[in-house]
Amino acid sequence: MTDQRAELKEFLRSRRARISPEEAGLARRAGFSGRRRVPGLRREELAQLAGMSIDYYVRLEQGRGGQASPEVLDALAHALQLDEFERAHLYALVRGEDVRASAGAGLQEVRAGVRALLEALGHVPAYVVGRRLEVLAWNELARVLIADFPELPEEQRNLGRLTFLDTSARQRYLRWQEKAQDTVAFLRFDLGRHPDDARLAALIEELRTGSEDFRRMWSEHDVRDVTYGPKPLYHPLVGTLKVMFETLRLPDDPDQAVVAYLPEPGTSAAAGLALLATKSAGPE
Repeated sequence: MTDQRAELKEFLRSRRARISPEEAGLARRAGFSGRRRVPGLRREELAQLAGMSIDYYVRLEQGRGGQASPEVLDALAHALQLDEFERAHLYALVRGEDVRASAGAGLQEVRAGVRALLEALGHVPAYVVGRRLEVLAWNELARVLIADFPELPEEQRNLGRLTFLDTSARQRYLRWQEKAQDTVAFLRFDLGRHPDDARLAALIEELRTGSEDFRRMWSEHDVRDVTYGPKPLYHPLVGTLKVMFETLRLPDDPDQAVVAYLPEPGTSAAAGLALLATKSAGPE
């Protein structure tokens, strides 16, 4: 179980530290000038920007602010220049609310129709990702390109573990640093939405223990959910594959999403995926 007070305190501190008074539009005046002991905004500066007393902000940062109103949190989010995911994370930490509906932490079942969709995609690697970045279903090309999921124990079919604990990940993901940062930021977002998820807490602790890179990135308190963009991959048989990824959340369970890697038609990436699909479908 996550210590929500500690999580909130560190999150707000990290967001304050990244904004200078000049970036926040604060006029230099008595009380807000002179030598600064810490980077970014001081508590009193943030309180001023958000239109609240310094005493109330301190209580809020320490998790003693009670059930803060949406107006208060919106003002705080605006002052901290939070994006939509950081704002959602703030709401989750303070009010215990998830701005996106969630199916809960129970058994994650992938519908037969979704599994059929994966197989129908043919030359497109695709898989279903669920809570905690667990890979729940995949097609044959995803198995060939991303990981041999059937050979992995169920608890290891996880994008966090594959990114940080699988030594082949840095070769597979040509932008590994970017992939790793996005992975950490989503796990932080998921933790804010589901602070009582023991399996998620155990995963995070495993990654903190097993990866120095994860520990460093986790301490930055970034929060986001990247759902599309370039994701260049490498496979020893066909080399570099310049593909884009798209994430499609299932409307009846927003904790599940289909992730597909799409090449531009007529490119070497499309030819490479077609070759992998042909070889994976043929005899050993």
